[in-house]
Amino acid sequence: MFTHNTYVLASSSRSRYNILKNSGFNFIQVKPKCNEEEIKNKIKSNRSATIKPSNLAKILSLEKALSVSKNEKYYDFNVIGCDTLIHLNNKIFDKAKSIKEARLKIKLLSGKTHKIVSGLTICKRGVKIWQCSTTTSVKIKKLKPSQINMYLQKTGKQILGSVGCYQVESLGPNIVEDISGDFFNVMGLPLFKLLKYTSAKE
Repeated sequence: MFTHNTYVLASSSRSRYNILKNSGFNFIQVKPKCNEEEIKNKIKSNRSATIKPSNLAKILSLEKALSVSKNEKYYDFNVIGCDTLIHLNNKIFDKAKSIKEARLKIKLLSGKTHKIVSGLTICKRGVKIWQCSTTTSVKIKKLKPSQINMYLQKTGKQILGSVGCYQVESLGPNIVEDISGDFFNVMGLPLFKLLKYTSAKE
């Protein structure tokens, strides 16, 4: 069902913007004011055990939503925060900072199935009102070094904005063999769970 309420998307992601726009959401986009690296480092220093990828994604999505929701300008809106990460055998990967790092990451993922985990949080007036996480499995084709190089030549540095170094809505299908789960989650936002929640609240 289409939503009638206006939401705030606490994200600067173009992909998330397009997902909501194409799904008929009424929303405005606001860049969250939080430092992901600081939050991750703080979590790591405060925990003796390794944090689950789904829990980390939910914490980061909450911080993004809160950073906007606490602003009085957006008090009357439900604020959507989302964070997406990938992990292979529970090892969490950060975004590549260079084409060289992207090449190494794709080489590591080549021929393997990794998990994409998104945390999704909705806040209002600085309070969490709903939260979930979604996991999707993605298998990368077995790639030769020459194929990886050709792929990166075509994508350029824009691929550094994607945690997995691929975009399924663009050139990603050239290196992806199979997807099991929510396709939109691979794009950066678990749409089906969000629609289920918002439809129930309309």
